[in-house]
Amino acid sequence: MKKAKLLWVDLEMTGLEPDKDKILEVAAIATDMELNEIAKYEAVVKVDENLMKSRMVGDFWEKNSKSRDSLMAQNKDGKPAAEVEKELIDFIDKYFGKTIYLAGNSIHQDRKFIEREMPELDKKLHYRMLDVSAWKIYFENALNKKFTKPENHRALDDINGSIEELKWYLTFLK
Repeated sequence: MKKAKLLWVDLEMTGLEPDKDKILEVAAIATDMELNEIAKYEAVVKVDENLMKSRMVGDFWEKNSKSRDSLMAQNKDGKPAAEVEKELIDFIDKYFGKTIYLAGNSIHQDRKFIEREMPELDKKLHYRMLDVSAWKIYFENALNKKFTKPENHRALDDINGSIEELKWYLTFLK
């Protein structure tokens, strides 16, 4: 019996516009519903360098220049998006049963990129998603409680932060 239920995904992209930007880095962690890690996956997606240079500009990238420079440096070792998609599907097939819930912070934005760049992966995902950002909105605005996580803007670090954030919110339900 495959135990994983939540597919935590974080993508680093050249920007936030799915019709103009591309996925640069992918991380996934498979957990059960108690948020216990079962397995993880990471990959670098090869992107045209000119696209990276033209899209990774502006205030956000200036504030996060260390992340931008790391993402650009690792690009040479990246794989085609289709290969990363196949590896993710293999990962899912190994650890998940029939129902796969996508989870993460602002996961709807990542889902837009998955729909566009990895359509076969998208077909395997349930339409319902666990978005930690919804918890964040409620706790900050209704309860005046704030979880602060590091903003490294690196895929695996961001997923681990999202899982820790949801665990923190869940402590208020006990």
